[in-house]
Amino acid sequence: MLPTEHRLRRREDFAAAVRRGRRAGRPLLVVHFRSGATDPHAAGECVPPARAGFVVSKAVGVAVVRNRVRRRLRHLVRDRLDRLPAGSLVVVRALPGAGTADHDQLARDLDAALQRLLGRVPKGCDSSGAVTGGRCAAGPRNPGRDPGGSAQ
Repeated sequence: MLPTEHRLRRREDFAAAVRRGRRAGRPLLVVHFRSGATDPHAAGECVPPARAGFVVSKAVGVAVVRNRVRRRLRHLVRDRLDRLPAGSLVVVRALPGAGTADHDQLARDLDAALQRLLGRVPKGCDSSGAVTGGRCAAGPRNPGRDPGGSAQ
């Protein structure tokens, strides 16, 4: 179970993550991530913990299937909370294929989306750094230029 302090509950928090955050899509789910958001509902100046919320629509399946997917996603996110920066908001939206996917497939898609959002793997690369489509920015694009990309 996801601890209470790590749950998104308010509509405004979901909206902030979805509308003002970054997004990474995978075949089974879409992860919306907003880093360093402060909690307007918290008292004091302390930084709130990372919080997560889940959206599982009727397109995923009947109620039993939706609840199973939600429980699996909650369990997966709970194990990955330590990777998320304090104060961040995460919304995991299950896509229709999530209803027939097993736990390992959901874990792989969640890990890939979080890696991309946290800046560890560029878009177009898989988790090993290999190019999956397009150009992989693992190395410098223009080796004759400084890291900032400005020519002298």
